Amino acid sequence: MSSLNDLLASQDALLREAALALPHEFSRCTFGMGPIKQAVYLCLTCATLHGICSSCSIACHTDHEQVELFPKRHFRCDCPTSAIPHHPCTLHQTTEEENGTNQYGQNFRGLFCRCARPYDPKTEQETMIQCLACEDWFHESCLNLRERPPPRESSPDLPDPGDTAAHEDDCSDASSDLPPPLISADDYDSFVCATCVSKVPTLRRYAGTKGVIMIVRDVARGSWKRLEGEPSAESQGSLDEPSLDVADPEAATTKRPRSRSSSQNDEREAKRTRLSESPLCLAPAVNHIAQAIFDNKTSGSKDSTHEGVGDIFLTEGFRERWCRCERCLPSLQANPYLLEEEDTYEPPEDPDSGFSLEELGARALERLPRDRAIDGIHAFNGMRDHLLECLRPFAQQGKIVEAADVTQFFEALKEKRHHVN
Repeated sequence: MSSLNDLLASQDALLREAALALPHEFSRCTFGMGPIKQAVYLCLTCATLHGICSSCSIACHTDHEQVELFPKRHFRCDCPTSAIPHHPCTLHQTTEEENGTNQYGQNFRGLFCRCARPYDPKTEQETMIQCLACEDWFHESCLNLRERPPPRESSPDLPDPGDTAAHEDDCSDASSDLPPPLISADDYDSFVCATCVSKVPTLRRYAGTKGVIMIVRDVARGSWKRLEGEPSAESQGSLDEPSLDVADPEAATTKRPRSRSSSQNDEREAKRTRLSESPLCLAPAVNHIAQAIFDNKTSGSKDSTHEGVGDIFLTEGFRERWCRCERCLPSLQANPYLLEEEDTYEPPEDPDSGFSLEELGARALERLPRDRAIDGIHAFNGMRDHLLECLRPFAQQGKIVEAADVTQFFEALKEKRHHVN
């Protein structure tokens, strides 16, 4: 009866895999929660390209082709709205108006990165990195972290569920067989693309300083390298000077003591009093290489000894290191995710996750009225006795029970039940 044991073991393995892959309960559409940060899926089968929540991706679009877009902030599920016609939501019975606050970037057209390529998990070699600000996904090669590898051969055939090695390989890092990138995932906490950096003055101000890594290269050498902290004195001598309070421009230009009249001294003392009432700017000295790259990108000039795209990689604890003076804080407050880590909604845990078939059957019986539960137990016992009767000849003759034998048993049982009804 080894084949029967193998079949039961395979079913248990499938249950365990399902519990790990789908540990949550998918019985509630998130539309009623309003715009929240949540996992979003793109349904390619539906006529229009909109986003659906994780529950609707399971309950309403199970047999559809989907692309996981991962968390998107301020997003409301489109499944129960008129934006997805001819496909009523099974979890939210009322058809709602289209969501007016959702932002639909190029990901909702199936395109990713600044190269605007579609993502194909069967051929893609690289790990992709999500921008903290715009939440688009970028190839490591497009961030100049590595050379673009050739696409791997397409492998449409799914691995055997019993092939553990194939399953582990399928779940491994897409870049595991490639040389390490210039910056690894352990080197930083969050990534912000150059387009988003240019929109936030404080991010641009910090670019290339300690804890805000950039990738640049000297045009003459043409090799990409990390830029973090103050450049050497040979390349940027003025950067070794301490940062001065930006609210006092005179202090930045005054190098020697000067004689002042009494009125000048009174004015200077009044200025000092005003400055003491407001926090000083604690931002580090600007990295002139980084700023020159942004200036050249803005002006379209190529007159620079260094070049780079302008992406930044923020190291761990970056939210605690921002200066919060009246100059630095406003652009951070306009983008709250830079000041506080966001909560991402997850569906509630599935109470049935991880249970065996027998345990799930027992739990189902517990939810039934007593008379129906008793009828169910009798029906189960009858099926068990019938199955044992059919399997007894196999045991007596030493024959192996094949999957086809078990299938034939249930087909016969189904046919018998049909004639009784």
